[in-house]
Amino acid sequence: MIDRGAQFELTRNRPWWRGTTFDIVSFILGCVFLAWIVYRGAASMGYNWQWYRVPQYIYKVVDGEFIWGALMRGLMVTLEIALYSAVLMIVIGLVTTLLRLSRSFSGNLLATIYLEIIRNTPLLVQMFVFYFVIGPIFGIDRFWVAVLGLAFFEGAFAAEIIRAGILSVPKGQWEAANATGLGPVAIYRRVVLPQAIPLMLPPMTGLLVNLIKNSAIVSVIAVFDLTTEGRNIIADTYMSFEIWFTVALIYLSITIPLSLFVGMLERRVQQRS
Repeated sequence: MIDRGAQFELTRNRPWWRGTTFDIVSFILGCVFLAWIVYRGAASMGYNWQWYRVPQYIYKVVDGEFIWGALMRGLMVTLEIALYSAVLMIVIGLVTTLLRLSRSFSGNLLATIYLEIIRNTPLLVQMFVFYFVIGPIFGIDRFWVAVLGLAFFEGAFAAEIIRAGILSVPKGQWEAANATGLGPVAIYRRVVLPQAIPLMLPPMTGLLVNLIKNSAIVSVIAVFDLTTEGRNIIADTYMSFEIWFTVALIYLSITIPLSLFVGMLERRVQQRS
């Protein structure tokens, strides 16, 4: 393990273009350049900026009463969809993993078919299948159609993460658990999962970030999430630039903290390993 003195020496001898200051300055310059391109593009179109109208779609005060705007109401729906989808995603991923690791031929085949279909077809197509086929057959509301579509899509990737975590547990741990007379369920619950979960957490949290971003696809089936509300506002006001930038910033305000949390989890796992 490298001590603090050696780490400081490595940092001090690092080239200037690999330093933190250079990264920050590059990021700021990149943002300024991007903003300039957007401004010039809008100016060439004769676009009339109306940022002063955006706050009313986030919140407004009417007769002393605080009311959330359409974008924030859409955000609440997005978070609700992401929460339910995340729970189902973990359940689907765990069941799929157990089927793949089982000795059952039919279970393994079923899990493999599910993984191959989900991972090799677009999410948009899957959402339409859930909405136009599965939803009407079982009488499922469009909100839950969106939840199921996202859960099954992300569940395929969660299954691979869970499987990799389980297989990372040393073989000796399995043999020791078997030697003590524990059954398969007890082995997973008491021995395997407690060791595998810390390794699963960083990629699973990253998968949650993707889930929140992919939730924007539910706008195609008219679920009133953040993206749908943004499209409705643009249809009424023609403020395309302002609303889409605002929607993007709202998504970033959720996904960036989660991404930082992923980085923190990864560092902690590396320190313990």
